[in-house]
Amino acid sequence: PQHNIKPPENMKFVDEARIKVIAGDGGNGCLSFRREKYIPKGGPDGGDGGDGGSIYFIGSVDLNTLADFRTMRTYKAERGQNGMSRNCTGKKGQDLYIPVPVGTLVSDYDTQEVIGDITKEKQTLLVAQGGFHGLGNTRFKSSVNRAPRQTTPGTPGETRNLKLELQVMADVGLLGYPNAGKSSLIRAISAAKPRVADYPFTTLHPNLGVVSVDAFRSFVVADIPGLIEGASQGVGLGHQFLRHLSRTKLLLHIVDVAPLDQSSPAEQAKKLLAELQNYSDTLLNKPRWLVLNKIDLIDATSLESIKQDIIRQLDYQGEVFTISAIKKQGTQELIYQLMDYIDSTKKANEQDQTATTET
Repeated sequence: PQHNIKPPENMKFVDEARIKVIAGDGGNGCLSFRREKYIPKGGPDGGDGGDGGSIYFIGSVDLNTLADFRTMRTYKAERGQNGMSRNCTGKKGQDLYIPVPVGTLVSDYDTQEVIGDITKEKQTLLVAQGGFHGLGNTRFKSSVNRAPRQTTPGTPGETRNLKLELQVMADVGLLGYPNAGKSSLIRAISAAKPRVADYPFTTLHPNLGVVSVDAFRSFVVADIPGLIEGASQGVGLGHQFLRHLSRTKLLLHIVDVAPLDQSSPAEQAKKLLAELQNYSDTLLNKPRWLVLNKIDLIDATSLESIKQDIIRQLDYQGEVFTISAIKKQGTQELIYQLMDYIDSTKKANEQDQTATTET
């Protein structure tokens, strides 16, 4: 049967983006002669242009997705200033440093050549070289040619189409039965649908969404269809996927409050946790928030009684969110809370690491 096929060794989820980078052109050399009173034949005094700005990527641990590159796709560095008279050299164009998440692989989209891999915080990688400056006519003065009219233009900066790839780890995992509305939730909150590998070893297609909250604040949410049904008997997933999931910072337990088969939402929620317990203690002990979905299908009184019923049956003490993924009700508040939670766990981990290194 299909689920006996061994999972691939390198289970990768890839977040991708394609951008264009345009380095600055070099400034042109200046053609000029010294013109002053009492100096009838002042020599050439045209200065060189400035070099064009180059474009660099710089590794940043504050970013964990490529979401920002899907909204801004072209990056341009400053051009070098042209040379001026009186032997004044043009100003160099400013280099452009673009922060990318650590773990980003950069390749040239047109030639498929790998330019480099950003593996460390603050690591820089040159992705487009600025143009070289042009020469002013002063440079061409010689004993034979006292009044050269020759200059050279600056060379154009490099233009490249780049492909960025980032192997992502989900920050938030979605638990719930197939009808609970996990896919709808991902569609409602995520800015993009990165391609996800489809695995031959299971009917499972993990759904990955990158949720962009503000500029430079985003996280990855993974819906794992079929994680639960029969999973504790080893059907479907294999341990690698579980390992991937166990790195999530938080699980959202999605419960359908208006099941089509009229079953009890509280019973469904309980059954799912029992499956989870059989499947993995690691996952069961992860921080977990309860999300009640499809609230647009029932009235407020029914919702309140279902909510109390679920809390009682699960003996649940954590956060409870009520949303309608389809209508995008309550989803905005949920993603802000998630982002704050992810940021605070990241800070706490950094403090722990600092404390450990100090002791």
